[in-house]
Amino acid sequence: MSSSSKVPAGRLARLGGFASLAGKLAGGMLAEGAKRLAKGEPGSRMELLLTPANVKRLTSQLAHMRGAAMKLGQLLSMDAGDLLPKELADMLARLRDNANPMPPKQLAAVLRSELGEDWQRHFADFTFKPMAAASIGQVHRAEHDNGTQLAVKVQYPGIRQSISSDVDNAATLLRISGLLPQGVDYQALLNEAKVQLSREADYLQEAAFMERFQQALSDSPYFLLPEPLMDLCRPGVLVMHYVEGVPVESLQSQPQAVRDRVVTQLFSLLFRELFEFKLVQTDPNFANYRYNEDTEQLVLLDFGACREYSQEFSQAYRQLFTASLQHDQSAMDQALTIIGFFSERIAAEQRMRVLALVELACEPLQQDAPFDFGQSDLAARIREAGTALSLQHNYWHTPPADAIFLHRKIGGLYLLAARLKAKVNVRALLQPYLL
Repeated sequence: MSSSSKVPAGRLARLGGFASLAGKLAGGMLAEGAKRLAKGEPGSRMELLLTPANVKRLTSQLAHMRGAAMKLGQLLSMDAGDLLPKELADMLARLRDNANPMPPKQLAAVLRSELGEDWQRHFADFTFKPMAAASIGQVHRAEHDNGTQLAVKVQYPGIRQSISSDVDNAATLLRISGLLPQGVDYQALLNEAKVQLSREADYLQEAAFMERFQQALSDSPYFLLPEPLMDLCRPGVLVMHYVEGVPVESLQSQPQAVRDRVVTQLFSLLFRELFEFKLVQTDPNFANYRYNEDTEQLVLLDFGACREYSQEFSQAYRQLFTASLQHDQSAMDQALTIIGFFSERIAAEQRMRVLALVELACEPLQQDAPFDFGQSDLAARIREAGTALSLQHNYWHTPPADAIFLHRKIGGLYLLAARLKAKVNVRALLQPYLL
């Protein structure tokens, strides 16, 4: 784990962090440009920006700032991991669940603020060194008076109050650096990101979602969920039963049957979330899944990014998947219109390319047999087609936020399935829900 550092909680301190990062990235670009020029290799703006030194600067600063700033780096890691050089992808991947933890003094101040001056009376034991430190909070081991082992998630100070300004500052930094194309209006998406991050920063809401998932999955022997202690939960502190588990990525060394079973369960869960519960945990971070080797169950963690979906939205995806399997482009077009993809006027060629991109994303559904994710470059092809649609065919329309968060979850499962080299009959899992 990284060494501790005080979380910059004030607005000016956080703005200064972004300004410092922008200056360091610009300096790194100039230095790299000068080196390449001397060698007669000018390089593109993106190549000059995404040098290993600059990515190290980016990850270090975002890990120090935490909050929405660090979430941005995590999204870059999930979205670009398959296309970046391995060294850069590895550096960005450190942000997924490895922020700098708070110093003990700042941690104690947060606990006093949330649980009262005598916060320690709630625990027989509390370990100040965190088990994990992520973008919004860090997790500690503790013990209840009755001997129950606990996990206590403590939110960094000032995170809730800084979400709006962090998102705006991060977007400005991306535009200035050239990582976001000029002239693209991301405002609606940025506004939605603020709403989503505000939900994730409400630990009482997360505890309520955790209880809803526990109830919804009470009939399933495949999953293990922590149970929140509601009388000890606060907006900035989440106290729950501790559940043993190893990182899901560590299953790469397990037999094929184990890897296939785990990914099969995750796809099955996704379809239940979308079509039965209409409540989807939309964060694709691998750290949200662990594996209990004793019970052979998947441990589900972090319910802050849960999103509720309407019956109409769920039904439209049922129609979309059905139409895709039948290669019925007219019915696909109708479903995408209901979902909100074609709410603006677009050229016929752009519309056809969107349909082709959706069909590509549905590739694992097209065969009624196990799809070999380990041998497929599907994630890279989807990203390449999406980039071409945006950059070469001027399709700047932003899909509705509900669809974006769902697609991020699906994309994350594709990446995890590829990482574990799983073979899964996704069509068979989807079949019971089709029209």
